[in-house]
Amino acid sequence: MRIRVTIVIAFLFPVMAWAADTGVTRRDGFLLIWESIHRPVTEQWYPEFEDVLEGDRGFTEISYAADRGILDIETYFRPDAPLTKGDAALWLLRTRNVADLEGMESSDLPDLLAWYPIIALADREDPVAGPEQLTAFAQSFDGMLRNEIHEVSFYAEDFHGTGTAFGETFDMNAFTAAHRTFPYNTLVRVTNLNTDESVVVRINDRGPYVEGRSMDLSLAAFEAIAERSNGVLRNVRLERLGDASLVDQSGEPSTINRESSTEDQEQIEPETDPNMRYQRRITRDVRFHRGIPLRMRVGQQLVLGSTRFFVIHSVTYPDGFAERRQQWIDPEERFTFTPVSIGEYRFFIGTGFGQSREFTMRVEG
Repeated sequence: MRIRVTIVIAFLFPVMAWAADTGVTRRDGFLLIWESIHRPVTEQWYPEFEDVLEGDRGFTEISYAADRGILDIETYFRPDAPLTKGDAALWLLRTRNVADLEGMESSDLPDLLAWYPIIALADREDPVAGPEQLTAFAQSFDGMLRNEIHEVSFYAEDFHGTGTAFGETFDMNAFTAAHRTFPYNTLVRVTNLNTDESVVVRINDRGPYVEGRSMDLSLAAFEAIAERSNGVLRNVRLERLGDASLVDQSGEPSTINRESSTEDQEQIEPETDPNMRYQRRITRDVRFHRGIPLRMRVGQQLVLGSTRFFVIHSVTYPDGFAERRQQWIDPEERFTFTPVSIGEYRFFIGTGFGQSREFTMRVEG
């Protein structure tokens, strides 16, 4: 029995401003698809096409994708030519990593479309009618992927402290996973459909290499959704969220602690206010450098940083307005916020592992 790899894009497919009757160019279509997967381009790339040069719109993304095999390398990319349905389908399949790139050549498209009928094979040479149609293709495809079921296992003591495929040291107590095709540093929500328990893991290794198995979880990640004695889970959903540095995690926080315990409030002694108390922990292992004060004054700036990724899910203002942000902060960045009115502010903040809590801050005049 074939187990399909499940990928759920957990963010809205972006909409760009084209007129419905103008079609979609290859450049605009690819950039639309690329933006939807939240995958970073961290290095400068040399031109892969004679008609997409450095400084051109989309040069970095197109050159990077060509280098990675997501785009076929030819002499010309033809950025302003109409995007065909066949190329759109192939790019969607490749950016969702449904198989090894070697198995997603143009010649493989008939078999891939039989498995994932994104478009009709007979229409592969037809141009995409417009951005709405491209968005519809993507949403239909992602819907197919949501319905897939797959199998996962775990690895632990035998590999603890050894190197991963990406040069990290495997830690069975961290929330990580091995996958054959998902890019390095991708966050994936893994849900045990038998219990509806889920955990967010970061891809830092390749594998598993057992027929029909989609992912190997670290021991800690596996035990977050099942007993170790289960060994293998065969009714699991994977939800690909995006790269840990860019991911826009959607959905409500899975765990919210609505009260700040004494353990989470630590006494510090800044020169300006020796009685200031701060809420410093999201979880036991994820802490802010300083934290969210229980009280502060209008116009003062709140600055949050951590040695680990965290996400600002939302901010609720004193008048009750809830601003949804879904803003990821990496260890090199800082989140800043300056209150402009008196009252109670609430911050919903989470980790990259699906754990979240609410912090309350009272602002005075």
